[in-house]
Amino acid sequence: MVRNLLAAGYTVCGFDLDVDRLAACVEAGMRPKHDVAAVVAQSDIVLTSLPSSQTFLTVAEHEILPNTHAGQIVIDLGTTAVHKFRALAEEFARRDVDLLDAPVSGGPGGVERRQLYIFLGGPDETVQRCMPIFIAIGGGDERITYCGPVGSGQIVKGVNQLMMGLGNAAYLEALAFGVNAGVDAAVIRQALGNTGRWRVDFHATAGQVVEGHGDKVGVKFRELPYFIEAAKAAGFPLPLTELLYHFCDVGERVVIDDHRPAPSFWRELSKRV
Repeated sequence: MVRNLLAAGYTVCGFDLDVDRLAACVEAGMRPKHDVAAVVAQSDIVLTSLPSSQTFLTVAEHEILPNTHAGQIVIDLGTTAVHKFRALAEEFARRDVDLLDAPVSGGPGGVERRQLYIFLGGPDETVQRCMPIFIAIGGGDERITYCGPVGSGQIVKGVNQLMMGLGNAAYLEALAFGVNAGVDAAVIRQALGNTGRWRVDFHATAGQVVEGHGDKVGVKFRELPYFIEAAKAAGFPLPLTELLYHFCDVGERVVIDDHRPAPSFWRELSKRV
């Protein structure tokens, strides 16, 4: 993202706890700062891309907010629990600072190719002022959507993540039914084919299992609590999401999901009662 902003002509200063990532950004042309406070003090627009909701909330509350000045814009590019994000946005607003949510989807490859989906939430006028930044990061505006008031981008990112997580979980559980009942995964994959709607996605998921990588098919385990909490705060149910999370949560942390240890849904399904 830093390289994309630099290529678009922006002056970028930044900080990262990971010295290797910081060095790579400096080599690309970024001006390094010694901490978050220094970045905030010298920037009109502050962008964050952090590994978890709680990490962002902690950094924003304790390191960004106290160092802001009136008229600044702070943009969160990560996935953050929406009800907590909105509460934090109110704190920023008291300092005359706009907090925008702009979670991205597309992974490292999407960043490199500038082909990211970006879901935007916040005051419309502020979002439009920042649109050139979003285009610089993610590419053409056909994938960049203004979703509504602050927090709306996080809601739409939740739809995105649940679609992927629940979809993968459904394919894995369907495959597990066949495998646990005695039919080889490769046979099931061949029998169901690879044409038309869900069959293409199922074929890909089954292929991961056939190749011995079923543990690596993620169900967004680490982010599910964000959406469960948001649903409870708003007063509506997420029954499948809750069941998926609690089923996985008892499992041993054997894979890495979003840079953190997590259970494998496939491994849990493969256990015999």
